[in-house]
Amino acid sequence: MAEKTGELTDSPESTTVVVIGAGPAGLTVANLLRRSGIDCVVLERRSREYVAQRQRAGIVETRAVRMFDSWGLADRVLGGIPYDGILELRVDGESHLVSDNDGSEGPRARLCPQQVLVQKLTAVYLADGGDLRFEAADVSLHDLTGDRPTVRYRTADGALRTVSCAFVAGCDGDHGISRTAVPDGALTAYAQDHGIGWLTVLADAPPPAHPLLAVSPHGFAAHFPRGPQASRYYLQCPPDDHPDAWPDARIWDALRTRLADPALPVGPITDRETFRLRSLVHDPMQYGRLHLVGDAAHIVSPMGGKGMNLALHDADVFARAVRDAVRDDDDTALRSYSQRCLRRVWNDQEFSHWLTRTLHDAGDAAESGPFHRNLARARLDRLLTSPAAAHAFAELMTGLDLTE
Repeated sequence: MAEKTGELTDSPESTTVVVIGAGPAGLTVANLLRRSGIDCVVLERRSREYVAQRQRAGIVETRAVRMFDSWGLADRVLGGIPYDGILELRVDGESHLVSDNDGSEGPRARLCPQQVLVQKLTAVYLADGGDLRFEAADVSLHDLTGDRPTVRYRTADGALRTVSCAFVAGCDGDHGISRTAVPDGALTAYAQDHGIGWLTVLADAPPPAHPLLAVSPHGFAAHFPRGPQASRYYLQCPPDDHPDAWPDARIWDALRTRLADPALPVGPITDRETFRLRSLVHDPMQYGRLHLVGDAAHIVSPMGGKGMNLALHDADVFARAVRDAVRDDDDTALRSYSQRCLRRVWNDQEFSHWLTRTLHDAGDAAESGPFHRNLARARLDRLLTSPAAAHAFAELMTGLDLTE
């Protein structure tokens, strides 16, 4: 935003990293930098109360738990409830339990809703003396290809501020300002619309014993825990459906049918929305001294729970690269940041796409066609009967340990 005539800013501040966005990606970057003794400023356009209540993903995968553990943060930031690593696949009403235990040693995945992780990351960062500025409006990025980029913003009381830095971490999501600061043509976007819609429902109802994915001729459904007495449900629907097309009675009837559970307990529905399943990757994930982290660089279909976990991986790679550059004057990891992150991004995109197509195509033959339905059923049969296939699935669920 251009400054108004006669409007003055304070003298520019200086820091090593400006982090745009206080979601899981931005707060993880900030905490890891803080642990490395590197100063940073976090700018978030929303209020603290709004950010703390955003409901999103619920599983911090094994690889991400071990990442936090390696930084000495796991006990401080990972709340939620214990997760035994068992996923239930219910196919035409028949239950199959699949484990994500890949045989590796160390702490396991956690059921930790995004808002709990964000609240804890925020509290730890502030308790450790971090600089986190909410309600930062009109953020703009400048001189990204120079030695000292600047970030300008407006405080809640309307004052203009400028911060100069060595690096900018763009952690403000798919619709944030970070990626729009990159000139047209500098990034290549790879997009995929899966042609599938989901209705997502949050309800005060008992959670399942295990995260549950269900396949039936009536369409895909899922049931996930979101707390001791809260559940998140997903129902396949037409991509352009509106939440108003799904009154409470229709939701519970569809869930009972697709989950093959006529006695499914009900509860007050506190939120519902519809969205299209899509995937998006921007390459490269850096421009000058701007590094895109998490959803600012890539969106993944929610199947497989990889979105937030990819953001946490990006944050770890970026923080370690900045530490190398600042502490050891070695920018090798920063220069290869995009290449290293995108290897995992495409690996998880492929897994998510495979699981999305398998569980949706295996259901309604009228939707997928008989040929694709039988292919999907064959993939499910292989997963549920082959130890090798089950092990490969477990590796992908835990976060395949790709060699960096």
